[in-house]
Amino acid sequence: MTKIQIIIGTTRPNRFSEKPAHWIFNEAKKRTDIKVELVDLRDYPLPYYDEALSPAALQGKYEKTEVKKWAEKISEADGYIIVTGEYNHGYPAVLKNALDYIYYPWNKKAVGFVSYGSVNGARSVEQLRQVVIELQMAPIRSSIYLPSQVYMAVKSQKPDDKLSPFESLSEVKDSFLDQLIWWTKALKQAREKEEK
Repeated sequence: MTKIQIIIGTTRPNRFSEKPAHWIFNEAKKRTDIKVELVDLRDYPLPYYDEALSPAALQGKYEKTEVKKWAEKISEADGYIIVTGEYNHGYPAVLKNALDYIYYPWNKKAVGFVSYGSVNGARSVEQLRQVVIELQMAPIRSSIYLPSQVYMAVKSQKPDDKLSPFESLSEVKDSFLDQLIWWTKALKQAREKEEK
C-alpha cells in the first residue's frame, strides 16, 4: 500500500507544529487508500551537514549512525507531508538540515506542506518548494496554510473542547489529501516501472 510520512519539521520546546501534524495525521488515517506514519525530527537528531562530499556524491554511503537511521526511515515512504512554522520569513534550520543530509531517498516522490506563522507560513512553503525540486521531489500545488484565527484557537483550545478549530479547514484538507495521494501513487507506479 502507498505510504505517506508526516514530518514534524520543528524541534524546539513548546513547539506548535505537533498540533497540526497530529491533526493531519489523524485525518489522513481515515483514508483507506494509504498508510500514514508520523515522523518527528526530534527522534532523528542529525549533526549539521559537514561531509566532504555532497549528499548526491555520497550515494547513500553514510558513516554516521544517525544519518543512516534517517535515510532508512525516509526511504520507507512514497510521499510526504511536511508540517512547519515560519521562522523569520523562512523555515527552521533543523528542517533544512534534515532535507539536505540525504538525497536519493527523497527522489521522485510527492510532497505537500502544512504551515503556520506570519502570512500563514506561505513564505516558508515558497522556499521549501525550491529546495524539494532540487531534491527531485514533486511538490503538489495545494498547501494547507493555517489562518491566524485557527492558529490562535488551537493554541487556546482546552482538552474538553468538543469542536476542533481545524474543522474549518475540512474542505481544503480533503482537496490537499486527494492531490497528494494522486501524485504519490502516480510517482510510485513510475518508479516501480523504471526499476523493472
